[in-house]
Amino acid sequence: MANEKTGRHGLNKLVVFDVEGVLIPKRRYLLFETVRKLGLWSFIKIIVVGTLYEIGLLPLESTLRRIFAMLKGLTVDEIFQLYRRIPLIPGTEEVFKRLNMAGYKTALISSGLPTLFVKDLAARLDAGYAFGLELEIVNGHLTGVIGGEVLKSGGKAIVLKKILEKGGLSSQDCVVVADDRNNLPMFPLCTLRVGYNPDFILSVKSDFVVKGDVSEILPIITDNVLQVSSPAISRSARIRETIHISSFLLPFVCIYLLGNYLVSLLILILTLLYIISEVARLLGINFPILSSITWRAANKPELYEFATAPIFFALGIVFSLILFPASASYASIAILTLGDGFANILGRKFGSVTFPFNKGKNVEGSIFGFLFASVGAMIFVDPVKAFVGAAAGMLIECLPLPISDNLAVPLASGLVLTLVP
Repeated sequence: MANEKTGRHGLNKLVVFDVEGVLIPKRRYLLFETVRKLGLWSFIKIIVVGTLYEIGLLPLESTLRRIFAMLKGLTVDEIFQLYRRIPLIPGTEEVFKRLNMAGYKTALISSGLPTLFVKDLAARLDAGYAFGLELEIVNGHLTGVIGGEVLKSGGKAIVLKKILEKGGLSSQDCVVVADDRNNLPMFPLCTLRVGYNPDFILSVKSDFVVKGDVSEILPIITDNVLQVSSPAISRSARIRETIHISSFLLPFVCIYLLGNYLVSLLILILTLLYIISEVARLLGINFPILSSITWRAANKPELYEFATAPIFFALGIVFSLILFPASASYASIAILTLGDGFANILGRKFGSVTFPFNKGKNVEGSIFGFLFASVGAMIFVDPVKAFVGAAAGMLIECLPLPISDNLAVPLASGLVLTLVP
């Protein structure tokens, strides 16, 4: 009976998927795979160019043209084999199987993958439509030149309009699942918009936000629910938040054992080792201890890409210790570790009301975070300053910002605590 019900939902409906960041790991393709062919220097340049795009300093078309220019001379087979090394985000195949069984049409539209690769992926997932960028090829080798409608500003919307017209569908029949701002032109063409681990802009523009397991998009699409129940807290999430919250002890290590600068140096050394271990892990090399911790603590999308959250978390603590007076720095660390940590755990457990300006955060989580942050900060500053600092930190935590909470929360709360008399 359940399949019959969802089948009626899926009749004459289209689900459009972005590819990178939704179906395959975002920080994997053209990064850790291409280093096998291009070498370390090109790897570094790709990181720099990609970072400039992520922070909004470089448009997508220019970013992709710069990256593909580095691939000049590679054969089509070589780059196709690099692409085939990339694993799907866990749960992807099950999502498409369920959607196909329920009668939904599916489409893959990518700005970063060549059409050849998108069509291969569509065949693996039994998707009905596949669009990507076009490669210029001469004698079987890439020239480094790329083109195609998806590469242009608003190009994905042009492609989607063609799909809708071909299928005789309207925006009422269309659902989009995407992760970054490059997909915004498609949003007006779809009646339901789902952000999957979205950037700060899509956290505002999406109707629903899903973080973690991609299968969590299914009840939203098939039932068009008004509220989606919070999933159970996974083992990896418990490990991750335990590490997050237990870092509350660092101020006491500073006070009674090592001091701020030595602790900061040790954190930076561990961060460097972590970066090395992540690069090694994605290249198939096991780095003792750190790689195993990452495998246990990472959520499913992070398992096959470079997990950056620990780096921002470490830098947030180090900047707090170095930039602010002792009491303010320790209180800001308490706000980060206890406030942000418990906001995530208890928000998942009890949260039901999302912020209208950030569908990825809920009101209940921020309230719990404020309470725990205030209590932790009171150990180092007076109650009034603790409340003010916690309020600043939790305000930053619930806002959709282009930088990580792990960095923004301690910097904002530490600054406020320093300025408040």
